Amino acid sequence: MSPKRLSVAEYVAGIVAGSRTVLGRAITLVESTLLADQALAQEVLQAVLPHTGRSLRVGITGVPGVGKSTFIEALGRFLMETWGHKLAVLAVDPSSQRGGGSILGDKTRMPWLAAHPAAFIRPSPAGGSLGGVARATREALLLCEAAGHDVIFVETVGVGQSETTVHGMVDFFLLLMLAGAGDELQGLKRGIMEMADALCITKADQGNEQAARRARVDYQNALHLFPPAPSGQVQPVLLTSAVSGTGLAEVWEVIENYAAATRKNGYFQRRRQEQQLQWLHQSIARALEARFYADEVVRARLPDVQQAVAAGRLTPFAAATQLLASSGSSSPIVTP
Repeated sequence: MSPKRLSVAEYVAGIVAGSRTVLGRAITLVESTLLADQALAQEVLQAVLPHTGRSLRVGITGVPGVGKSTFIEALGRFLMETWGHKLAVLAVDPSSQRGGGSILGDKTRMPWLAAHPAAFIRPSPAGGSLGGVARATREALLLCEAAGHDVIFVETVGVGQSETTVHGMVDFFLLLMLAGAGDELQGLKRGIMEMADALCITKADQGNEQAARRARVDYQNALHLFPPAPSGQVQPVLLTSAVSGTGLAEVWEVIENYAAATRKNGYFQRRRQEQQLQWLHQSIARALEARFYADEVVRARLPDVQQAVAAGRLTPFAAATQLLASSGSSSPIVTP
């Protein structure tokens, strides 16, 4: 038997009170594709908006095998035990639609956080497009803030475009790296190193310390070749061991110092405003696309247009122009 549908007031009261159960149900609501759920979700989000914006949002990414889950468990535990922070961990996982993987599996590698009442771990919706996953993650982030989580980790579980997506919703972007990983990973690194506010070499323990120190020097030299960061801050390269806890305090000190410096120079707030506007424009684009494909005339004509494009009788641009122009009309397809 499904639980009783909550009202907007009940959702808001439960979220603001810090109920993990209500928070989980609210995130499920924003992930839903049902129109009635989407309408209710937007009412809830609007109502909790005054309670949002008070967290520090940290994006965490890295190549497969770098130890993201272990690092998040160790750093999260350090923050909660040492500083009393209330932590939320969210994921952007567009790859789950093919491979079925998600942070749900990672929860078994974060046993301490998963069991702690002040921590909240949430997977991204499986099988969603990157745009849909990103929307749901952004809205989940706001709900977590309203529930009092003052530090939010946004983890990229998949690889590729998800790094750019996460970078567009956080205040600080941390790139985890391996020492001696080999040239096969260099292509992925180059694409995201410029986005990172700090690099962190993991697993700097158990005889790997010397390799980690060499890698640190190499990455520091590489970062000197990049243009200055728009934040005005230098990108440090850190060494950590999630097993021993070495370097975790330094990582958090770097993040806090970055937040303080960028708040002082105005970059922190400016970036959040840019992210909000980016979210607005993405929402408009998605809504227009959905409305376009829902148009009866477009749906009727699309198969023939697609066939004409596939056969080379019509360019994609011309086809798109015709469909957009005839949306809501019944003008014939014109093919060269």
